[in-house]
Amino acid sequence: MAEKVLMKGNEALAESAIRAGCRFFFGYPITPQTELAAYMAKRMPKEGGTYLQAESEIAAINMVYGASACGARVMTSSSSPGVSLKSEGVSYMAGADLPGLIINVQRGGPGLGSIQPSQSDYWQATKALGHGDFQMIVYAPSTVQEMADCAYNAFDVADKYRMPVMILADGMLGQMMEPVVLPEPKTELPEKPWACTGHKFEREHNIANSLYLTAEELDRLNVERFERYEIVKQNEQLAESVMVEDADIVVVAFGASARIARSAVVSARKEGIKAGLIRPITLWPFPTDAIKETLGTAKVYLSVEMNMGQMVDDVRLTVNGQAPVEFFGRTGGVIPSPAEVLSKIEEINGKVGA
Repeated sequence: MAEKVLMKGNEALAESAIRAGCRFFFGYPITPQTELAAYMAKRMPKEGGTYLQAESEIAAINMVYGASACGARVMTSSSSPGVSLKSEGVSYMAGADLPGLIINVQRGGPGLGSIQPSQSDYWQATKALGHGDFQMIVYAPSTVQEMADCAYNAFDVADKYRMPVMILADGMLGQMMEPVVLPEPKTELPEKPWACTGHKFEREHNIANSLYLTAEELDRLNVERFERYEIVKQNEQLAESVMVEDADIVVVAFGASARIARSAVVSARKEGIKAGLIRPITLWPFPTDAIKETLGTAKVYLSVEMNMGQMVDDVRLTVNGQAPVEFFGRTGGVIPSPAEVLSKIEEINGKVGA
């Protein structure tokens, strides 16, 4: 039986990435993800890898681009404003169809905001992390174990679809310590015939590039890329559903908020309120299938987030007017309490007569 170890979320992300075959880390310190970079600084040299603290976040993401273009498993990590600085490089990676892992341990915003936990980068991660027509796969773990699992699996998914992948965590998950079972180190990594590794006149000369001067060629590539995104939507949606089979009120929450919402749902059930929880694990592709399965029975949906209301837009788009969708959130680094969420569930229950 695998041994459990007590680790911070930031450290679990780093260790699992190493075990997944990541041998290049480029980053820049910013709270509350600094422990991740510090852990990589200790471990990478022992694994024959490279840790480099870049001169800026912009430099770091371009180093990720270069290492990925050469076929390496590579990652970077930062927190909210630092991720904003990486946005141009992420768009370049998407335009060149390069895999890589970007970790955002969110803090309060906008601007420098605070170093407290937040979920206010949902829109950025799922809708607009960089210019142009592109998407990236976004995971939202809610436990330290899931942080480890997501980091371990993210590289395989990134390589499979040749896409950047983000893990969207927050300061609460990054700093908390929980028991975690670490995965076994990967011994074989996939071949990358597209990589820029020198061709020795034995194959076509590979080029990693996102510049296309012919409009028709860029149009064709964007269409092909979005056809690939449709396959991702079909195959990679992940969500956890809890007590939704007979639920009148379905709470939708991700990450740290889902931990709080789960407690509130359990308390609501003890009061006789038929509440359930859908926890998106992938924020893109958004798990529309899990929500649609409840449309015939749910009377109302409640999106619980640590922001002013962002994921609620995707819940409303999925529900498509077939039931009311309400929102409860705290922002600026304030973590909602289970009692606050329960109070909102009780309020909704009184209105809908569930």
